[in-house]
This record gives sequence, C-alpha cells and structure tokens, in this order.
Amino acid sequence: MPQWIHARVHPGASQDRCERTAPDRFEVWVRAKPVEGRATEAVAGLIGQALHVPASRVRLRRGAHSRTKLFEVI
Repeated sequence: MPQWIHARVHPGASQDRCERTAPDRFEVWVRAKPVEGRATEAVAGLIGQALHVPASRVRLRRGAHSRTKLFEVI
C-alpha cells in the first residue's frame, strides 16, 4: 500500500536537510536550484533516506512547479 508524503521545499539552501514535521509531512532544504527538476530529484532522495527506502521508490505525484509537493512512496 502506498504512503503519501507532503513536502514543503526550500531550493537553493546552504545545505541539504530534511526535517519531519508530522508523520506524513516533511520540510526539506536542498542546495539544488529549481532548474529542470533538479531540486525535486534531490528532495526525493532526501525523503528516501529519511524513510530508509531507495529514491527510486519515491515518486512525485503533484507539485512539479510548486514548493509544496506530494510524493508517493511505493
């Protein structure tokens, strides 16, 4: 059964950091700029690390051009 994760993203930060604010919510800071999906890829990787799953199991479902994103973890 998939798990849904809401993430508030802060691209262009000075360091990569992922903070869980609720069971299904993360606040994520990434150094990557929001160019060609690089920040979104970095966020998926950090969420995967926090949940102890490979980044390939973290898929963006909503918010490709938004700072608020919805990911599905399969």
